[in-house]
Amino acid sequence: QVQLVESGGGLVQAGGSLRLSCAASGNIVSIHAMAWYRQAPGKQRELVARIIDGGRTDYADSVKGRFTISRENAKNTVSLQMNSLKPEDTAVYYCNAEVSAVQAIGGITRRSYWGQGTQVTVSS
Repeated sequence: QVQLVESGGGLVQAGGSLRLSCAASGNIVSIHAMAWYRQAPGKQRELVARIIDGGRTDYADSVKGRFTISRENAKNTVSLQMNSLKPEDTAVYYCNAEVSAVQAIGGITRRSYWGQGTQVTVSS
C-alpha cells in the first residue's frame, strides 16, 4: 500500500503565500506523476498542477504564474508553492500520485493514490 501525507495548509490573507508538501511512503517501486488537486465547496475537484516523469509540469490557467509545483524524487515528495493567493483559491487541496507499488498479495500494480486533503483558506 501507498500513503500520501499532506502538510502546509492554513489561513492566509489575500496576496500572501503558502507552501504545501506531500510525502509518499509505502512499497513504492516508481512514482510516475504527482499532482495537486483542489475542491471548493459546491464545486468539482479540479487539477491545480501536475509534474510527471522527466519534469514536465502542467498548471490550471487560474494559477499559472502564481503557483509552482516541484518534486524531490529521492524523498518521494512534491510541493506546491502558492504565491499571490486569492480568495478564490480557497479549497481543500489534495495530493495525488500515480504509483507502481508492490502489492501485499505479490506483484506490482500501477494506480492512483490520494492524500487526505489539507484546507487552504484565503481571506479578502
